[in-house]
Amino acid sequence: MIVRSTSAQQNTAVLAAVMLALAAPALHAQTVVAASDSATETSDLQEVVVTGTRQGGLVAAESPAPIQILSAEALKAASGNPDLMSTLAQIVPSLTMEAFGEDMAGQTLQAKLRGLSPNDVLVLVNGKRRHTTANLAVDDGSPYQGGAGVDLNFIPLDAIDHIEVLTDGAAAQYGTDAIAGVINIILKKNSSGGQLSGTYGNYFDGGGNTGDVSGNIGFEPLDGAYFDVTAEVHNHGHSQRSAIDERVINPANLDSYPGSNMPQVANYPYLNMIQGDAETHTKLVEFNSGFQLGGGTEFYAFGTYGDKQAASYENYRLPTKVSYTDTATDTTTYPLPFGFNPEEASEELDWSLTGGFKGVIADWNWDVSSAYGGDHVNIYTLDSANAGIYAGGLLNLSNFYDGFLATTQWTSNIDLNRDFDVGLAGPLNVAYGVEYRRETYQIGAGIPSSYLSGGAQSYPGFTPTDAGINSRENEAVYVDLATKPIEGLRVDAAGRYEHYSDFGSAEVGKLTARYDIVPEFAIRGTVSNGFRAPTLAEEFYSSTNVGPTTAYVQLPPNSVGGKLLGLGDGLQPEKSMNFSLGFVFRPLPSMSATLDFYQITITNRIVGSGSLVGSHDGVVSSAAINAAIAANGNQLDPEVVATGTTGIDVFANGIDTRTRGADLTFNFPVDYDLGHVDYTIGATFNETDITRVPPPPASLGQPLYDIAAKSDLTTASPKFIVNLGAAWTVGNASVTLLEKLYGPASEWENDDGDNGSPGPYAGTGSFEYFKTSIGVTPITDLDLGYKVAKNLKLSIGAINLFNRYPPKLNSTELAHEDNFAYGDNAGVIQYPGFSPFGIDGGFYYAKATFTF
Repeated sequence: MIVRSTSAQQNTAVLAAVMLALAAPALHAQTVVAASDSATETSDLQEVVVTGTRQGGLVAAESPAPIQILSAEALKAASGNPDLMSTLAQIVPSLTMEAFGEDMAGQTLQAKLRGLSPNDVLVLVNGKRRHTTANLAVDDGSPYQGGAGVDLNFIPLDAIDHIEVLTDGAAAQYGTDAIAGVINIILKKNSSGGQLSGTYGNYFDGGGNTGDVSGNIGFEPLDGAYFDVTAEVHNHGHSQRSAIDERVINPANLDSYPGSNMPQVANYPYLNMIQGDAETHTKLVEFNSGFQLGGGTEFYAFGTYGDKQAASYENYRLPTKVSYTDTATDTTTYPLPFGFNPEEASEELDWSLTGGFKGVIADWNWDVSSAYGGDHVNIYTLDSANAGIYAGGLLNLSNFYDGFLATTQWTSNIDLNRDFDVGLAGPLNVAYGVEYRRETYQIGAGIPSSYLSGGAQSYPGFTPTDAGINSRENEAVYVDLATKPIEGLRVDAAGRYEHYSDFGSAEVGKLTARYDIVPEFAIRGTVSNGFRAPTLAEEFYSSTNVGPTTAYVQLPPNSVGGKLLGLGDGLQPEKSMNFSLGFVFRPLPSMSATLDFYQITITNRIVGSGSLVGSHDGVVSSAAINAAIAANGNQLDPEVVATGTTGIDVFANGIDTRTRGADLTFNFPVDYDLGHVDYTIGATFNETDITRVPPPPASLGQPLYDIAAKSDLTTASPKFIVNLGAAWTVGNASVTLLEKLYGPASEWENDDGDNGSPGPYAGTGSFEYFKTSIGVTPITDLDLGYKVAKNLKLSIGAINLFNRYPPKLNSTELAHEDNFAYGDNAGVIQYPGFSPFGIDGGFYYAKATFTF
């Protein structure tokens, strides 16, 4: 059962602290510490990396691939809103996070690298592939549409030792999903000590009440062994950022029948709460362990378990206009005179367990492992009604079970590598291995009243024709060679072959090189090809998404209905080519800078369509689309069919894109008379162009990808992001200041209603498209900390200190979407969901950390 959050108290901004932090660099600077063993040496320069290489002992400063290392300290300093995804979005410029998701997408937000799909990012934990979420993002008109990546928020922050972010194509090394890059989460291996932390915060303008308690402790159950365990409880409340729903103040609606009591409802006229954060209650447990078995062999195991309950508001439903006359008393009753605000809710279980053995035999390092993980989401519609099957009597509100989504992934690996002395400047490292993976995806049907006759208002349940279980198997083999042919030159070549049971084989390769011209300057580059297999969710997900005047079916591309439309026999893999050229600059032992340029071309890209209309204002626009809906077995709300807009959304191959960009990092620690400051700069520039659009199937009679779908690929991500950071420590005090500069972004949307003018849907009016733009926006994050005791640190801070919001959606679009003549209310969603810095304004928090 979801518990509703209480109203938040407003926090005040600590503006004086900003002035103090900005003044720090001017306080009597001393010489830069240059000794390599100094305490001010940035820790990530000499951190041994395991991502992007099979060679042991390689440090980040010598990596031929661009890798950003995020320490546990950096993660904690940025974790005012303490979940992993938002923390990464704060400190990694090339990673952006979804601000708001419609329907179930709001309960599993997605993240992406380099402006590509969330599905193009591979997530590893301790170097092992992590399973993905079952909750596919199907919110039409979102740059995150189709995302079914790893839900990072099921990994507790306190469990993490560090994170390695590889911003380079790595499909040849790790397989599918690694087109944009790899996030490798390295867990703590403590055998003693621990910490306990607590955080509380909320938004300046109310809502989003957040409480988090987390603890980590390490044990040494046997000599040389470690058993590290973390537990976390995280609660986050609703926020309300919707505009006034014009329907609830429209006199025609208020006077439609006697007894309309909407003005007496609490918070009137802000009755529609569809735009805002979902409420979530999450409990997490994680462990990481290792035991020496003798003879150089180690047994290791790690796992996570998460339980999440979530709920998000949907569109407010007006009081019913259906009256019921009791013949015994001759009285007339108007059911639900207050209207109602339904919610979508979920109960989710997420788990993962990995075990393996590793050691050395005859100079060969070997690692044998197996990992099993899954995600199961039960879905409900709360406080709703099924108007389609109402047949007299009071229309009572009910809770509906809508069915479930479930996914599993079982991955087993054998990896071997060793060095050979072949007379070159460095040894030849030979690595090879095999992988077996089995994936399943299942949809379970809801109760009949959740889907019959249009289903539960706001979210119809999954039908028996939606339901089903699908699976596939994958076998892979790879080889990786790395060496130093001459002094200063490092070369790494990898090749991989994979076979999938559902679409066949893929072969990919990668060549990486780095040349240190002088100790202070190096040049590096990569050329590789890659692929991404379609997720099972993209292939088989089916559901009905509704609004007060709309009903759209998410049509599986390989369904009977999809074949009727000429979409072929299902999705095929994307293919990519990656080119990168980078420079590494280290003028001082404690200073480092990198600049990497890249180009990623993706052919046969899997993209969500635009809104494909079957009927508009009750008039048929495309008989083929209506036939496809019927063939898929979806029953739509009769009133919407008679007077509103119906259609489909579908995932399909065919678009080709080219993404070009550059990533910059800079780290520079400085000692002053008054404390120590770590300066950091991180910046990314990114631009995607569509190079080919396939012709639509002739039966559609309309484009498969409209201007809105194209803008989600090309302009909805910020053109650049710049992070300017300064972390100042003096005695027991610390000030961490991060200034994020978001570049311009824009998106086209349609008004989802009839504008009354002639258009492509003859006799029914037409959609009109409107552009919303977000200009260059600075966002300030600040954290102030003080060690009040040896083991206790207290902090206060703010994310988005100055409470900045994105501009509202195009004003003409909002006016169209609040057009009473057509019963539309879409203008209640007033902020653009593609905003990279959210729609809730500033978040203010306090936290305490106790170490032992």
